[in-house]
Amino acid sequence: DIEPDLLVFYNYPKQIRASIYSTNMIESFNNVIKRKAKPKAEFPTEQSLDAFIGIQAMNYNDRYFNRIHKGFGQVQDTLESYFE
Repeated sequence: DIEPDLLVFYNYPKQIRASIYSTNMIESFNNVIKRKAKPKAEFPTEQSLDAFIGIQAMNYNDRYFNRIHKGFGQVQDTLESYFE
């Protein structure tokens, strides 16, 4: 019975469906983490790795905070009505 959850993106406007089911943004962030962690051969503790990833996530969010992903600007009012 996962079918309703699997296809939930069809409930959203057509302009943003590709952005919802695509993993491009996730893959991009993973590449940033890999690239920046590579020079640091090993992290001394798991907490240091967690802190490093957290800082990278905050930097990534700050960098793209004002970016409007493809299609979302066109349907912003519709999306806001979903969450009222």
